Amino acid sequence: MKLLRVGTAGAERPALLDQDGIVRDLSDLVRDIDGELLAEEAALARVRSAAASGELPALDGAGLRVGPPVARIGKIVCIGLNYHAHARETGAAIPKEPILFMKAPDTVVGPDDTVLVPRGSVKTDWEVELAVVIGRTARYLESAEEALGYVAGYAIAHDVSEREFQIERGGQWDKGKNCETFNPLGPWLVTADEVGDPQALRLRLSVNGEVKQDGTTADQIFPVGEVVCYVSQFMTLYPGDVINTGTPAGVALGHPDPKPYLRAGDVVELEIDGLGRQRQVLKGA
Repeated sequence: MKLLRVGTAGAERPALLDQDGIVRDLSDLVRDIDGELLAEEAALARVRSAAASGELPALDGAGLRVGPPVARIGKIVCIGLNYHAHARETGAAIPKEPILFMKAPDTVVGPDDTVLVPRGSVKTDWEVELAVVIGRTARYLESAEEALGYVAGYAIAHDVSEREFQIERGGQWDKGKNCETFNPLGPWLVTADEVGDPQALRLRLSVNGEVKQDGTTADQIFPVGEVVCYVSQFMTLYPGDVINTGTPAGVALGHPDPKPYLRAGDVVELEIDGLGRQRQVLKGA
């Protein structure tokens, strides 16, 4: 299934994208698309049954804003330097264990919402990422194979980053990762059964029509199952939590000087096979 949330920010309604590309209203069937729904197999079964029956009312998609596909996210765990080619382009050693950092849930916006360039920023960067959405409470998982059974689905995440704040201003990475609007998510949450192998997905990102990133999750240093298993050793993952699994090569930081960092007015477009597309116009904060 392709689940999404549509409507004005803060007042989105749950919906489903059917096989014909029609947006179907789920608001009479479920309260929202959140951890509570993702953890309840019976509720998801009702959604599947209603979708198959064709009884869900259609929504007019013209001009309808698409919001983040998951509501009330508890936490966003991010994996740094998780692609071989990305590590090489930044001159970093291949990590022996996944590098973890966090993003606040209030950085999440819809897939086509405006992204704000922070005041004083000169090094705002792009990062297309595969986002994993957790569907079952996960703690101390024992294997990558087991961990994949805890994944509800996948989405596109844009891990927008301010490199000066992140690297040159002291402390940890938080200052460069948690600026307002720095985690567009969606358009859809695609359930794990529909995605299949998460290590066989192509990711692409362009800026002003020029392709900057074109990679595949096959290049991940730590595959999705390993990542979920690893994170569960250090923190409990709850339904609706999100893991951003890293970005392929092609970020502005990896370019020769002068590096083509983002500016107000730039247009960034992202896509991942089977997970849809994002488009953001940047604006000054």
